[in-house]
Amino acid sequence: MSEPETKGVGVTTTIVSEDEAGMRVDRWFKRRYPTLALSHLAKICRKGEVRVDGKRVETSTRLEEGQKVRVPPLKIEAPASPAVKRASPEDVEAIRRMTLFEDKDLMVLNKPFGLATQGGSGQTRHVDGMLESLAKGDSRPVLVHRLDRDTSGVLLVAKNRRMAADLGEIFRSRQAEKIYWALVEGVPKPTQGRISLYLAKGPGMEKRRGAGRDLEKMRIAKHGDADAQHSLTYYAIVDKVAPRCAWLSMKPLTGRTHQLRAHAEAIGHPIFGDPKYGHRPEDDVRRRDPLRAMPEGLERKLHLLARRLVLPHPKGGTLDVTAPLPEHMKKSWELFGFDVKQYDPIEDAPDA
Repeated sequence: MSEPETKGVGVTTTIVSEDEAGMRVDRWFKRRYPTLALSHLAKICRKGEVRVDGKRVETSTRLEEGQKVRVPPLKIEAPASPAVKRASPEDVEAIRRMTLFEDKDLMVLNKPFGLATQGGSGQTRHVDGMLESLAKGDSRPVLVHRLDRDTSGVLLVAKNRRMAADLGEIFRSRQAEKIYWALVEGVPKPTQGRISLYLAKGPGMEKRRGAGRDLEKMRIAKHGDADAQHSLTYYAIVDKVAPRCAWLSMKPLTGRTHQLRAHAEAIGHPIFGDPKYGHRPEDDVRRRDPLRAMPEGLERKLHLLARRLVLPHPKGGTLDVTAPLPEHMKKSWELFGFDVKQYDPIEDAPDA
C-alpha cells in the first residue's frame, strides 16, 4: 500500500493501490479508517473536501489504480474495544476443505448448507468472516457473489480487489453461466420453460420456525411497481417421479434475491424443504394433495444446489467448476433413483 504524501496541514494525498482498484470511495475510506463514521464521510464528500485526481466525488464513486485521493482532516472515532485479529486455524482448514478449485488469482468454494455467505442478523459464522483468516497484510480474499444460507454449492472468491472488480464486471455483463439443481413439488409443464417475472421485496414479514427473527420474502410485482426488478430463469426437467416431484435444472440469467425460490413457487412447484416459498403446514398439504406432501425419507432442508459455474477467466481461458450434491440432496437422489451422470438438458437453453 502506497505511503501518503502530506499536502498542507492535516491534509494528505494517497495513491490508490492495485489491490484497491474497483473499490467504492466509502469502502476505501472504511478500509483505511475503520472507525470513520460514514455520515461524516458523506458530509465531507458533499462539501467537496474529498477529491480524486482533483475532482469532486460521491461515496459510491469507484476508484482506479494510480488515482490520487485527497483526504482532509477526519473525525476518527476511537474504537470501543480494540481487538487484535488473529488468523483462525479452524477457518483456514474449513476453507481448504470447501475448495473446489484454486489458482493465484481466485478460488471456488463448495459452500455447505446452513453456512451464511455474509454476516447479518443472528449470523456469527459466515464465509466472508472465515476468509479473513487468509488475509495477508492489507490484502484479503473478496466474495464475488452470494448464495442464500441454505443454498449449497459453487461460490466464487477473488484473491484481491483487482480480480474482484474484473469478475464483478463479468457477472454484471452476464458472461457468467450459472446452473442450479433443485428438487421441486410436482412436475412442471412444459418440461422445459422460461420464467420471466418482476420481483420486489414484499411488505409482509414471515417467521421462520425456531429462528426467532422475521425474514423478508420477495413478491411477484408488475412492471413499473416501486423497486420491481425484472428476473429471468430458464428451467428443464432432468428426471421426475410423477406426479410427486421433479429434478429441475435451472439457469438464472439475472441475479435477484431468492430468484429461483420465488420462481419455483410462482409456477406452482416450490422447492422441497423451502420454509418460506410455497411452504404449507404438513397436515394441510396432505389434505389437499397427499402425493405433494414431503416424502418419507427426505430431510427438511432446502433442496437447491448451485451446481455449476462457467465463465471466462480474466487472465485467460475458461473457468468451469461443478459442485457435488450436498449430503441431504444426495440421499434424496438415491431415494428417487436419480442418476447425477445423466444428460442435463439446460445446457441447450439460451444464454440471453
